[in-house]
Amino acid sequence: MVETHDIVRPPAELSAALAAIGSATASAELSRMGIRSAFIRGPVSVTPGVRVAGPALTLQFLPKREDLYPADEYEEPEKQLHRHVMYHAQPGDMIVVDARGDMGSGVFGEMMLTYFKGRGGLGVVVDGCLRDVGEAKELGLGLWIRGATPNFHAQTDIVPAAVNVPVACGGTLVEPGDIVVADDDGAVVVPVKLAPAVLAVAQEHAEWEEFSRMRLAEGGDLRRYYPLSDEARPEYEQWRAERDR
Repeated sequence: MVETHDIVRPPAELSAALAAIGSATASAELSRMGIRSAFIRGPVSVTPGVRVAGPALTLQFLPKREDLYPADEYEEPEKQLHRHVMYHAQPGDMIVVDARGDMGSGVFGEMMLTYFKGRGGLGVVVDGCLRDVGEAKELGLGLWIRGATPNFHAQTDIVPAAVNVPVACGGTLVEPGDIVVADDDGAVVVPVKLAPAVLAVAQEHAEWEEFSRMRLAEGGDLRRYYPLSDEARPEYEQWRAERDR
């Protein structure tokens, strides 16, 4: 019998707040904290407009060796670990897959993604491919992938090997339970221990950007309003105080 471990999940409110600030702000604030690049390179959104954040269930693929892995898609299904990562799914979860950048294996298809959606999952980030992509886009999940393929998960060169272990997705380390913030710009990994600090500074950043965006739309001076200059800060503080009355 296959046994895999679950993850420790951060408070749902923390993930929801990070989703609101978005991947670009999260990436910039992490950089200022010393995390040079938390961006998962390669996977791009195929579900425009979807913005989510949630704890990462992780799945690792390794190169296939035919004497160690079933040849058929449905042979010994409970030994196939891409199923087991989904068994852990809870509302608000993300799945992050290190598929080694492989473009010939469909890590998940419509049926398994339907199950994940039914469990309350938010989205998947795959350093590789999905299949049934047309149908998968209709499920309401966020999908960040390198591409599409008609092949099943272990048809060609890779096989699922481990669940909820540290993985390298798009060259970025993802620990099980890290918060993944994903939108049209891509997916960013926020370490849980840094998430409250990221959120605190990001909310301040979002506030002055809201003010600056308004002033720039009115024809304001870019040098004064982006980034917010010391000269414009009293004006911003007054705007914020009036808004919060």
